[in-house]
This record gives sequence, structure tokens and C-alpha cells, in this order.
Amino acid sequence: MTGKQTVLGRTLQLARADVSALVDQAEDPQKMLDQLIRDYSNNIREADLAVATAIGNLRLMEADHKEDTGAADEWGAKALAASRKADEVRAGGDAVQAETFDNLARKALERQITAEDEATAAEPLMAAQTEVVERLKQNLDAMRERLTGLESRRDRLMARTRAAEARTGMLDAVARMDVTDPTADLGRFEAKIRREEARATGRAEPADSSLDGQFEQVDDLSKRAEIDARLARLKDGEAPPAGGGRAAA
Repeated sequence: MTGKQTVLGRTLQLARADVSALVDQAEDPQKMLDQLIRDYSNNIREADLAVATAIGNLRLMEADHKEDTGAADEWGAKALAASRKADEVRAGGDAVQAETFDNLARKALERQITAEDEATAAEPLMAAQTEVVERLKQNLDAMRERLTGLESRRDRLMARTRAAEARTGMLDAVARMDVTDPTADLGRFEAKIRREEARATGRAEPADSSLDGQFEQVDDLSKRAEIDARLARLKDGEAPPAGGGRAAA
């Protein structure tokens, strides 16, 4: 088996491979895709070289075939020229010289047949080589298309993996956060302030009551002093003040 046939077999096998099944069955799809991409890339490089070599060999075969067909035409022309010369000389009565030219014609015809045989033998080889080149090209195109699909699938898988990791990280961060109602602390603080305010109000009320009592005591003392003063004036024979008003102090 030749090198190009081996490459042809590998490219055909890879081109026909059920990539989806391989990826679905893999424990780590991303690693499987990475490995397939490496395999495809390596075989594409080999296939590129094999195609170039096969095309080069085909061109050489075509050149040899063209040379053989050209040689067959050239020897045919020489055989025809020698045969005519032989006929011309024989018509002039020189049989010996005529035979010499006929021998030249025979040799030219022999060369012509050899060239034709070589050209004919090369034709099936050229056809086979052309088929190999076409199959290599087709498989190479299929592999390149598959490689593009694999790279796209790998990129999508990586994007989904990164998105899943980001979402998991976000959920973990949220789980670590205090998810209680932030207004609860504010409500507790407000309640504490209200209690302090109520306590201050409660402490202020007894003080206010005591102060009012003190002023009431002052009023009572003033009233008693007024009563005592009026009583003294009555005893001194003075009449009560007009309108019942208090005397000026």
C-alpha cells in the first residue's frame, strides 16, 4: 500500500466518522473534541501533502504520456517518409537503396509502436491517479468542513461551560450573602429610637409634674398672704378693696 493510499484511507475514515456519537459517548466532550480537532488537523496536513504529491505524479504521467504520443506521431511521420523514399528509389530501378529506406521505415514503425504501447499503458494509470487525486480532494474538503464544524462545536461547548461556571459562581456568591430583608435592621433601629424617646418622655413627665406643683405651692402661699393681709386690715377698721381686687403689694 502506497503512502497516498494510506492517507486516503485515513481521510476517508475520518470523513465518515460519526463525530456526534463519539462526542456524546465521551466522559469529557471537550477533551474528545480537542483530540478530534488535533487528529483532523494532523491528517489534513498529511492529506494536503498527499494531494500535492498525487497531483505532481499525475502531471508527470501526463507529461510522459504526451511525450509518448508525440514520439509515436513523429516516428510514424519518419516511417512514412522512409517508405515513400523507398518507393521513389525503387521506381528509379535501385532496389538495394529502396530496401535500405524500407528498413528505415520498419525501424521507425517499431519505435512508433513502442511509443504507442507506452502511451496506452500509461492511460489506465493516469485514470487511476486522477481518481485518487479526486477522492483525496473530496475527502480533504469533507475533513476541512468537519474540522470547521468541530471547532465551532468546541467553541460553543466552551462558551456554555464558561456561562455555567459563571452562573454557578454567581449563585454561590448569592448564597454566601445575607439574604435577610435589609429593612429589618432599619426597623429594629427605629424601634430602639422610639423606645429611647418614650423613656426620655417618661422621665420628663415626673419632672414637669414636680415643677407645676412647685408653682402651685407658690400660688397658695401668695393667696394665704393676701388673706392674712385683708384680715389685718379688717381688724384695723379698713374697708375691703373695691371690686374685690387684690391690694397692690
